Amino acid sequence: MLKRNLALLVLIPLLTTFAGCSKREIPSTVIQQEDAQKIFKELPNEEQILTYNLVADPDSIDPHKATSLSASIVMQNIFEGLVRTNENMEQGPGLAKSWYASQDKTLWTFHLRKDAKWSDGKPVIAEDFVYGWRRAVNPETSCNFAYMLDPIKNATKIYQGKLPVEELGIRAINDNTLEITLEQPTSYILELLAFPTYFPIRKDVVEKNPDTWEFNPKTVITNGPFKLAEYNQNNLLSIIPNENYWDQGRVKLDEVRFVFITEPSTGLLAFDLGEIDGTNEVPAQEIPRLQAENEDFMIAPYLGTYFFCFNVTREPFDDVRVRKAFAKAIDRRAIVTTVTLGEQISATGFVPPGIITGEEDFREAGGDYGIDPMGAQVEEAKKLLDEAGYPNGEGFPKVEIKYNIGENHKRIAEAIKEMWERNLNVDVELKNMEWRAFISDRQKGEFAVARHGWIGDYNHPMTFLNMFLSKSDNNDSQWHNEEFDKLIYAVKRESDPKKAAKLMHKAEDLIMEDMIVVPIYYYTNPMMMKDYVKGWIRTPLGHMFFDKAYIEGRSNNISRGY
Repeated sequence: MLKRNLALLVLIPLLTTFAGCSKREIPSTVIQQEDAQKIFKELPNEEQILTYNLVADPDSIDPHKATSLSASIVMQNIFEGLVRTNENMEQGPGLAKSWYASQDKTLWTFHLRKDAKWSDGKPVIAEDFVYGWRRAVNPETSCNFAYMLDPIKNATKIYQGKLPVEELGIRAINDNTLEITLEQPTSYILELLAFPTYFPIRKDVVEKNPDTWEFNPKTVITNGPFKLAEYNQNNLLSIIPNENYWDQGRVKLDEVRFVFITEPSTGLLAFDLGEIDGTNEVPAQEIPRLQAENEDFMIAPYLGTYFFCFNVTREPFDDVRVRKAFAKAIDRRAIVTTVTLGEQISATGFVPPGIITGEEDFREAGGDYGIDPMGAQVEEAKKLLDEAGYPNGEGFPKVEIKYNIGENHKRIAEAIKEMWERNLNVDVELKNMEWRAFISDRQKGEFAVARHGWIGDYNHPMTFLNMFLSKSDNNDSQWHNEEFDKLIYAVKRESDPKKAAKLMHKAEDLIMEDMIVVPIYYYTNPMMMKDYVKGWIRTPLGHMFFDKAYIEGRSNNISRGY
């Protein structure tokens, strides 16, 4: 195949995990800030408008309300935190120009840029972080990611309603100096600070329009490289350069148009017709052809797990033997080789490969929990179902699998339906739902079995384990385990990486022993991007950054459909 340079950001551990998987070479050629001015003087005068298919409409772009990956991609481009993730997957200066930690690593001081401004021209001050973080942990906000602030002093007790928000370990020394107190040393604190939940929020903006501020271009005020220009639900979200951004000179695109084409085949057609410049998903059945023929196709690494979750409070899935029977009745190899086709890896545990803890890959050290990655374990599954009181599936109630609309989700659900019916002799029906309705049902526990997937928010096992805390808003399985909770909070207090790794393995053991989820495969991201789109960054966490992106080599007369 022809090879072209991409600005694809990769973690070293993930490079090891995925090396040689893709037909497409994916080097990183991000334009450095100091070279940008020289390079762009030489560029032809082309329309600097990028149209990208995010597939799913963001559920919100409020950093304390949003939960979806599509929302995260938008927020990472219109907001900015204390630090930014750079092209080497390292955290560098963002709104903070410098920082230092105390000797015991529990007190951190950040110095903000004096030229940092909001999109309306007002300065970004330390108090904006104080308000934003307090809002995130305030129980009244119901922030799904409040637990991301657990390392901050008193955060856990505050969102549990045990302390007032004023007790959070953050204070503004002055307008440009912020002090943070941690519960204990946290090795990945800088990675956390790049996550949207840690972004600053303007108090006056939120309180003026508390329910609608974030989707209205007239009321949403942001501080990142771009700002919101237009939003039409389920159709288009447009961002344009923020002229008040402190480093506005590095932004070369005049507009990024995010569209939401939920069907991969329709998205691919739009790409082929030149109506969009990139798409975050392609039809699985087209992957072999695209790999062989299309230089714009790539399979990018993705730190995540695709799985089904059980509602463990509903019969018959309140019985662990039933859950294990259904988990063992799946042929994962058949799914990744005949259904998804994107070089995914069969999942035998919940935390995906590619995360190094205590000098070893967490997944490799954790083992496979008795799951065969090469095929279904039919006899074991039947025996477990028999022990649960359903010999050969007799008397087992009809099973409903809920999943959100999408060709690939449908194909996976259909494959698993066939496996469960054939291997367990049970009746299975499928129910596909619009994204927001699906998420609502799953979060409220209104399901028996539901499609799920989790992409890491940072490169650490805790980003996967945290979601199953008893009081986590992301604990859709409705599972409550005091021993698990104690282990997770012990990890957060442990400063020794090797000891923390042992605690995390014990926590994952509980998840898998109770089989509250059915790991199916570890993600990859088959996607498309035109070769004339340069300078963009995609991380294995699924984040995409367009602040250094530009268009070079596209004819101005290509039809633009959005």
